[in-house]
Amino acid sequence: MRPIAQYHRPADIDEAVNLLNRPGVNSVVVAGGTGLTAAELPADTEVVDIQTAVPSGLEVDGEHLVMGAMTTLQDMVDSNLAPELIRDLAKREASSTFRHAVTVGGIVGAADWESGLLAGLLVHQAQLTIATPDGTRSMPLEDALAAPHTGTMITSVSIAVSGEGAFAATGRTPADTPIVAAAGRVVAGGFRIALTGVATTPILVDPDDLTSLDPPGDFRGSPEYRRSLAATLTGRVITRLGGA
Repeated sequence: MRPIAQYHRPADIDEAVNLLNRPGVNSVVVAGGTGLTAAELPADTEVVDIQTAVPSGLEVDGEHLVMGAMTTLQDMVDSNLAPELIRDLAKREASSTFRHAVTVGGIVGAADWESGLLAGLLVHQAQLTIATPDGTRSMPLEDALAAPHTGTMITSVSIAVSGEGAFAATGRTPADTPIVAAAGRVVAGGFRIALTGVATTPILVDPDDLTSLDPPGDFRGSPEYRRSLAATLTGRVITRLGGA
């Protein structure tokens, strides 16, 4: 394993962003630390540990729930402020040991194409607060997943709390990571649906236009199989939410 070149633990967000944007320095963010190992890093990498700089905790703001980016999955599971769908998907995302370390900001930053929690955040209209060298700005989660930005840092995630949600998934075994999963939520005029396992990240989809999906294939399922699963699971979610 390669040793890191230097370890930093900034005291606030501004210091953290400055550390991430030094010319000629290869820096990487670490929060809970579960997704980072020294073996994966170039020899000159400097680690920026943001656990002191970035807030944690959940707080209701009108019709939205704001979660500091350092909020752990276990915090989400345990909070009665979070919608039921989000609590359930946070529990599914990792084992109890890892849930105490994995953060919501880390989940968003990792952008895992099989993350059910990311799909749940999408259907709950997640908005990210992102710190950049030019200041702080907001961005819909779907935009951040479509075009990741280097040198920036997620500081909070806000979701809409209204509307019933549902989830359906298919895996090789009940305990296996789903091959394809669908999350849905009732919104004005219909349903908001997100899928995992059909693109490079979880994506929002039009439930009436799933034939245009172009999933990657692997040993667990061909593109055609994944497309078929997407239609079946979307139908199950809509039925559970009271749709036809």
